[in-house]
Amino acid sequence: MGLAHRLELRQSQSLAMTPQLLQAIRLLQLSHLDLVAHVEAEMERNPLLEYAEAAAGSSDESPHTSSDDNGPSQEDRAYDATGEDAADWSPSEPQQERAAIEADFGTSLDNVFPDDAATPAVAEQSAAADEGLMVSSGPPHASGSRNDSDDAPDIEATLAADISLQDHLCTQLDMLTTDPLQRLIGRFVIDAIDGAGYLTESLADIADRLKVSEAQVLQVLELVQACEPTGIGARDLAECLALQLRERDRFDPAMQALVANLALVARHDHTALRRLCGVDQDDLTDMLAELRRLDPRPARAFGGQPAQTLAPDVFVRQSRDGGFIVELNNDTLPRVLLNRAYHTKLMGGARSETDRAFLSECLQSGDWLTRSLEQRARTVLKVATEIVRMQEEFFIHGAAHLRPLNLKTVADAIGMHESTISRVTANKAIGCERGVLPMKFFFSAAVSASDGGETHAAEAVRHRIRQLIASEASPRDVLSDDALVRKLQTEGIEVARRTVAKYRESLRLASSVERRRALAARNA
Repeated sequence: MGLAHRLELRQSQSLAMTPQLLQAIRLLQLSHLDLVAHVEAEMERNPLLEYAEAAAGSSDESPHTSSDDNGPSQEDRAYDATGEDAADWSPSEPQQERAAIEADFGTSLDNVFPDDAATPAVAEQSAAADEGLMVSSGPPHASGSRNDSDDAPDIEATLAADISLQDHLCTQLDMLTTDPLQRLIGRFVIDAIDGAGYLTESLADIADRLKVSEAQVLQVLELVQACEPTGIGARDLAECLALQLRERDRFDPAMQALVANLALVARHDHTALRRLCGVDQDDLTDMLAELRRLDPRPARAFGGQPAQTLAPDVFVRQSRDGGFIVELNNDTLPRVLLNRAYHTKLMGGARSETDRAFLSECLQSGDWLTRSLEQRARTVLKVATEIVRMQEEFFIHGAAHLRPLNLKTVADAIGMHESTISRVTANKAIGCERGVLPMKFFFSAAVSASDGGETHAAEAVRHRIRQLIASEASPRDVLSDDALVRKLQTEGIEVARRTVAKYRESLRLASSVERRRALAARNA
């Protein structure tokens, strides 16, 4: 068979993932906090992008406000009220009140309440006000004039900086020892303490890294453990509690035995604890109460970040006709505009081909970003509306009426791919009368019905298990996993014992033995 060269023309179709398409897909799965951070980064890079609020404020009339020709605006009314209040004020009233105070106490208040009118700055300002001039309220300068913002210190400069745990411990360590080697070892030990206050590295590893003996590291560790807060630098929970008990002079033999058997404390095995500690029930109760007053996380006051409130991306509220209204939370959506007029102005002044290419690229990327944000908002609203429609019984009656739901069902209903629904529901929440819930909460597996009827949602079964366990009032009422299975079967829910145990553990509920011991100790 001979070999020959030839040219062929073929036509085919293929899906190419352009950078713009990748950006649109990535925006779908971002939370609103990550989305704001991404938009801010794009705005720093692209000079044509600006916030909608800033653009509205730069215009002659903001679209978010309305004016009334028949009366003054809101700013005018505020100004008139201020002027009226200022007109009613009389400078003689404070002087009369001060004279009455001086007469009652029989002394002068010059050193207590300095007379502002006597200061040169206030006198100068009062004289200038009579002449209709505007004078700065700040202190006078020797030469030149400065703006008030230059005189006032930055608000951040007046705030006390947060002290980190490492800085706090290093300061105390420097006061406890002057040995340079111990200070060096101490800094390695302090750096190995995690956010909860525990030493995460072993003494052998630290000694091997510094080429010193474990005894030297242990000696420095004892110095670190002597610092505040008490319990810092412990290697486990028992050592942390022991350090705090020693500081309170309460680490007696009975308490030592109690701390050494924390596993029994967690299981509420009071019988074994009384035998090991050699105390009666009353003493054991007091010891357990004292143990609960200790702090298992001694470093919690340092380096903590402010809690971020979960803000809903979508609001759901009931309408007057009994249905539900689904709307986006505008506070979580960055409002970005593309300033085409600014692009035209810059393009007219561009001097090189590189500048014109940069402006064209900024215009294209900015236009795609605004389109992607709009498409993201429409997609999130569309998916949330379908979720509310399918889980309408939950919004009316509660978690017990949650229906089984998967991504494919929603995707088929709105004509999208499952991967798109997965990206939309990731890192997003729905706010309703029952709280702020993640979108993933509404997707639950199906649990068979014992009578062959409609299936139940796994989340609804977990909710029912929580209710049954919460209704236990005495040790006799405690339900085992087998008893929970029988109870659920009477309610039409067919579930295996291992499934009940898995759901109970996911709810962080103790076993029937531990719950029975806890109720017995509580009722004792």
